Amino acid sequence: MHTHEPLIKLDGISFSYPGGSPVLEDLTFTLSEHDRIGIVAPNGSGKTTLLHIIMGLLTPSAGSLELFGRVMQTEKDFQDVRRKAGLLFQDADDQLFSPTVLEDVAFGPLNMGKTKEEALALSRKTLAYLGLEDFEDKITFKLSGGEKRLVALATVLAMEPQVLLLDEPTAGLDQDTKKRLIKTLSELDLAYILISHEFDFLTATTDHMYPMENGKILVDEELHVHVHEHAHKVGAHPHRHV
Repeated sequence: MHTHEPLIKLDGISFSYPGGSPVLEDLTFTLSEHDRIGIVAPNGSGKTTLLHIIMGLLTPSAGSLELFGRVMQTEKDFQDVRRKAGLLFQDADDQLFSPTVLEDVAFGPLNMGKTKEEALALSRKTLAYLGLEDFEDKITFKLSGGEKRLVALATVLAMEPQVLLLDEPTAGLDQDTKKRLIKTLSELDLAYILISHEFDFLTATTDHMYPMENGKILVDEELHVHVHEHAHKVGAHPHRHV
C-alpha cells in the first residue's frame, strides 16, 4: 500500500440486513492514490454490500467512512463523492436505462453540469477509447451481455472519476472482451477496487489481491497466483493451479 493521502478509508465498518446475521463485521480497509486492489470473495461474502456502503447506497451500523479526506455523515456528503467515485454494478442492466448508448453515456456528464456539446464530446471520446465508436446509436437493451458491460463501463468513465469500484466486471464476458477490459484497466491512471473470483483477470489488472472472509478484508493474507506444471497419467498436458 502507498503512503499517499487515502482516497477511501473504512474503519470498523459493520453492516447487517434486517433480521440477518452480520454481512460486514469490523471491516477496516484503506485505498490510496494509485492503488489497484483486487478483492477475492465468494458469493454472499458482502463484497457488493461493501461497495454500496462506500457509495452511500447503504448505511453501516457501526464504524466510520472517510472518502477523499472527508468523514461521510450525510446524504449530501455522498452526493459530492459520487462525482469522484464510479461504481460499475455487477449487473449492467442496473446501470443502463436510456434508449441509446450515446444517451446513456452522456447522462452522467450532463448531470454533473456539462453542456450538451461537452457531454456528447466526452461521451464519444470515452466510447472511442473503449473501441465502441460504432455503438452511439445502438439500442441499449438489444446489446449482448458483454457489450452492455463495456457500455456500462463507458458510462462510469465518462464521469471522469478519481476512483473506480468494479463489482465482478468480467461476469458474462467472452475472452476477447475480457482482453479488451484488461487492456483498458491497465492503461487507466486511476485507483480502483476490483472484486472478482477470476485469479487470472485479477493478476493482470491489480497490484495486490486480498481475500474477503467473515465480513472482513484480510489485508494480512495477500494472495499470490502461482503456476506450476506436472505430468499426469492421462497425458502430459500442462495445466494451472491457483
